[in-house]
Amino acid sequence: MELTSSALVYVMVAFALLITAAVIWLWPRLAGPGPVHLFGRLGMLTATQVLVLAICGLAVNDSYGFYTSWHDLLSPDTSKLALSPVPGGKGGPPSGGALVQPAEESGLSGITDLPQGRPQDVGRVDSIRVTGKLTGMSDQMFIYLPPEYFNPKYSRERFPVLLTLAGFPAPALALLSDLHAPQTAWDLQRTGRMAPTIVVMARPAVAAPRDTECVDVPGGPQSETWFAKDVPTALRSAYRVSRSPASWGVLGYSTGGACALRLTLRDPDAYGSAAALHGDYQVVPDPWASGDLFGGNQQLAQSYDLSWRLHNLPVPKSSLMIVTTRTEENYPATEQFLNSAAPVTAAHPELTVDSLFLPDGGHNFETWCRELPASLEWMSDHLAPPQDREPRA
Repeated sequence: MELTSSALVYVMVAFALLITAAVIWLWPRLAGPGPVHLFGRLGMLTATQVLVLAICGLAVNDSYGFYTSWHDLLSPDTSKLALSPVPGGKGGPPSGGALVQPAEESGLSGITDLPQGRPQDVGRVDSIRVTGKLTGMSDQMFIYLPPEYFNPKYSRERFPVLLTLAGFPAPALALLSDLHAPQTAWDLQRTGRMAPTIVVMARPAVAAPRDTECVDVPGGPQSETWFAKDVPTALRSAYRVSRSPASWGVLGYSTGGACALRLTLRDPDAYGSAAALHGDYQVVPDPWASGDLFGGNQQLAQSYDLSWRLHNLPVPKSSLMIVTTRTEENYPATEQFLNSAAPVTAAHPELTVDSLFLPDGGHNFETWCRELPASLEWMSDHLAPPQDREPRA
């Protein structure tokens, strides 16, 4: 039974009810004096408390995905919390280890609205585990391969890639179960509104439960390097994907949207376009989830301020799509960012910034699902068709 399965929570609740009934029945029999009765009562109290805490922990993890599998929770593997590459060395997997491997526990079995049929007709969603060569970090992801990927006619073609990022602390599975990203992409592709694209689904919290905001933390997790270098390198080693950053884009909601903007503006050699649904434009310290990611280094923190970056550093060749609602909390900050970016885009046509505002909607999946189709169509229009092909055998 998978760690993120709701069934596991229900089983634990049923077990807790049985233990509670047993406590009610046994308590009078253990009411007497003596160490046996004393330790018996303590044991029953301990068992009920542990079960209550376990149920609470499982329910929270089921909703937010701090740990995506039993292996993630119990394994002593420290690569998830790898700090920075060892100077002069590599932090990757053992020699000969594949950078992309099938993931054992995925949660895919609980997604009932994926297109049904042969891969060459409807595509395929796989659960994978990606390991980074530079950071040594590893995380579970999902990947949607379009039908054309399995068509012999396209056997030498490389495909554009759209990295989609969940919010914090949601798991990658939320992109399938709540946002319906691959389902929507398939619907758009089969109706001709989106080019055949490989969609990769990941969570930004690679070093969970800490929210590292897709930045390279000094002396801490190198999340930006993970997404900008490790993930593209790993995917290129396992799939027929484009080598050109113009054919790679990032889309995300909430924290994932903020990450999308940062990765595209800071790492244009990795991603050429980004669509941000209700994202932020600065890294705001969160004492509960992230803390001070920059260790008091204000200069480093400033470099992640997107408005400051556009006005003080070289302008990249990038395309951005800003999506939110006029009733969203981040709407004033969004207007401020767009106003700040306007003179930059006027002077530097290599950077384009588009926007989409819905009249109402909150910070929730209902709103993000309404915004997703238009965002995916925009991304498809800005993902350059790959010019490279697989070499002939």
